[in-house]
Amino acid sequence: MVHPKKLIGAVLLLFAAMTTTAQVKIAFEVSFREPQAHYAEVEMSLSGLSKNFVDVKMPVWTPGSYLVREFEKSVEGFAATASGKKLRVEKVRKNAWRIFNGSAKNVRISYRVYAFELSVRTPYIDADHAFLSPTGIFMHPDGMISSPSTVKIVPFKTWSAVSTGLQPVSGQKFTYSAPNFDLLYDSPIEVGNQDVFEFMAAGVKHEVAMVGQGNYDKARLQADMPKIVEQATALYGENPNKYYVFIVHNVERGGGGLEHLNSTTLEVTRDSYGTAKGYEGFLDLVAHEYHHLWNVKRLRPVALGPFDYDNENYTTNLWVAEGFTSYYENKFMLRAGFLTPEQFVTKLAGAVGTVVNTPGARVQSAAASSYDAWIIGYRPNENSRNNSISYYSKGEVIGLLMDLEIIRASKGAKSLDDVMKTMYWQVKKNGKGYTDAEFKACVEQTAGVSFTDFWTKYVNGTDEVEYTKYLGYAGIEAVDDNKGKITATTGASAEIGRAFTITGVNRNSAAWDDGLNVNDIVLSVDGRDVSDILSTVRLQSPRVNLDILAPIADKKVGDKVNLRILRAGLERQITLTLKANPAVRVKATIKENASEAQKAVLRKWMGI
Repeated sequence: MVHPKKLIGAVLLLFAAMTTTAQVKIAFEVSFREPQAHYAEVEMSLSGLSKNFVDVKMPVWTPGSYLVREFEKSVEGFAATASGKKLRVEKVRKNAWRIFNGSAKNVRISYRVYAFELSVRTPYIDADHAFLSPTGIFMHPDGMISSPSTVKIVPFKTWSAVSTGLQPVSGQKFTYSAPNFDLLYDSPIEVGNQDVFEFMAAGVKHEVAMVGQGNYDKARLQADMPKIVEQATALYGENPNKYYVFIVHNVERGGGGLEHLNSTTLEVTRDSYGTAKGYEGFLDLVAHEYHHLWNVKRLRPVALGPFDYDNENYTTNLWVAEGFTSYYENKFMLRAGFLTPEQFVTKLAGAVGTVVNTPGARVQSAAASSYDAWIIGYRPNENSRNNSISYYSKGEVIGLLMDLEIIRASKGAKSLDDVMKTMYWQVKKNGKGYTDAEFKACVEQTAGVSFTDFWTKYVNGTDEVEYTKYLGYAGIEAVDDNKGKITATTGASAEIGRAFTITGVNRNSAAWDDGLNVNDIVLSVDGRDVSDILSTVRLQSPRVNLDILAPIADKKVGDKVNLRILRAGLERQITLTLKANPAVRVKATIKENASEAQKAVLRKWMGI
């Protein structure tokens, strides 16, 4: 038992330490002396220090993107001064600098950051604009992650706008405040001449910052984006934001997004808005990333916050965090009127097909895929398709199956919607993330049945997806459209550039069994030069299947094909014995003669 006086003393020491930390004021100023060379100039001011040294640290990863990216590698010219005098600085670990300030209470730190990787998760600066992904720009004093700070942006002389979800400081242009570093690191900043427009939805003002040229129609987006916001908000019963920012990078070719607490960064091919498929793809992306303001940012696995910015943060639940978000983007698109019920079913059938046709789905579980995101998910190689499955893809399918099973088990009273809403409010009330066991318990309580077998098969196991059974609950006939069609295949994929280069070999395929390797260059097929064969083929993409090459396309299962290849600069001959193509094509159709019970499940599932 702790002696009362010792306990009181410990409490006083803790209070004193907290008070000392709270007295430290932190301010940043970011400017751009040479944006054309891709640099940001950062000044960091610390005032009220009480120790004779302070360590400042830069995160090594950014939340939402599960890979250690070593942002500190782009830092140059780190220096510190006090009262104009240079202080001794020592690097004490890969992402931490120790400043020996002695008796000085106020310290000014300066450093430069090189930023020339254009993505939603990394900072990027050029003559046109600066995208400040904050984990790659800012540093925090060790032990002061909960401290508030201010950020002043000094735009380059030809820039005039700043877009961010950070709270503006009244009366100070382009100056913002953050109550803690978790929020600062979660608030990207766009600086430049972006095209900004706004809309109101769910009682929240939304800003859209369009960066770069694009064939978007602002009026159309102002009408359509709110529909997605309203549907997502309706699921959870509240929108926790007062202000939300979409930063949209319109690029030559690209796609993707990264979620934040009250903002998101999207990357979009600039001319894609003009086609039905491209516009739908943009709204899909909006639906996915906007849903994250609940699922992941607030409704989160216990490991994802508070964050350890120095190391990996492992969780087995990214299949919920990302996979369910992928699943719900389809539901929001349906409920917002951008998909018909038939299109909704077809898209989900395609998602099932993706999992079924990935050899790695029979090797790695959804839980393992989530945990291994740090070593496999963001670092795929030529064999990843054979030994792993994306937690996005598998999680989307698990969401589909779980949703239909809950509806069936509860006789149409409940759905996955109820699980997501219940878990959101539970996490909000408890102030901490959920465990896998807690999520499973909520599913079981909602459905009224055990999900232990389901978890064993689909979450922690690698069982084949019983899509016919689950879609049948909703009166949807799901079949393999390839069933009975026996076609021959090599099981190899390739990319056409200066050469015809093998890029993938499927497990247990002819190419796998007979030793065709990734990076092999195919020179001829059965004596015919590849260049001659390709001259007769109309290609839609540089990424193709080896099977397109004549005479492979005309062969049958069991036939042999002779390849002359170049491997490591040396020619050799390889003979493949073609095998049956195992690919499944899931075709799903809403049955007109479905039973009333099936129709009730369908209505509950779609929510329209």
